[in-house]
Amino acid sequence: MIERLVEGNTGWVRVAGLTKHYGAFAALQDVSFTVRRGEILGLIGPNGAGKTTLFECMAGVLPPTAGSIRVDGRILSAAERRNLLFYMPDAVAPWPSQSVGWVLDFAIGFFGGRAEQLDPIVDALALHALLREPVATLSKGQRKRVMLAFGLLMSQPLLLADEPFEGLDLRQSRDVASTLRQHASDGRTLFLSIHQISDAARICDRFVLLSDGRTCGEGTLDDLVALAQHRSASIAGRNLEEVFLALT
Repeated sequence: MIERLVEGNTGWVRVAGLTKHYGAFAALQDVSFTVRRGEILGLIGPNGAGKTTLFECMAGVLPPTAGSIRVDGRILSAAERRNLLFYMPDAVAPWPSQSVGWVLDFAIGFFGGRAEQLDPIVDALALHALLREPVATLSKGQRKRVMLAFGLLMSQPLLLADEPFEGLDLRQSRDVASTLRQHASDGRTLFLSIHQISDAARICDRFVLLSDGRTCGEGTLDDLVALAQHRSASIAGRNLEEVFLALT
């Protein structure tokens, strides 16, 4: 009953049967889930679970072996997918010799980013002091905030962000979480790959659990607790870490 309930939830974007093989090795195997408009969806899994591979297949960086991405039931072309989503990888630092201000202006001028969002995003992510600094001189956490700002400036309705909290201290993590929540409240849809389950529990509306390249659960925390109990797992309370361990 629980599996049918979770599977039956209709979504805006539907990833169906996504599979990626490297020879005999299956990095992704029949991955299926939905993304709903205006939600923050968390992709949860350990290192090596296939989270980055999934994002790269969704974004068209890697060709999947099988599977499809649909919007309202229709399979998207590559061009339509580019208009739908923007993928922000982890640990990227493009244009290292350019200033942060140049990078954000480039997001608007070249990529058609949302100019009206520049000042609010700079304020929210505390980037004013960095605007004249070259990207190459930034710390890991500073680069993360700059590239997150870049992604938030993009006009695509769905943002895929790989490890948006990596390299941030506690205060910065809370500020970034607040910023992401505000953008979701304004109608942006966010799909976040998050290694630290505590970060995911704090910000995400729903979760996709990934282990060994397979989806092993999807839904709200309540949905996942019920699914774990349905599978006869012993869960004490509503702890996302315990639920993840029970389902993987």
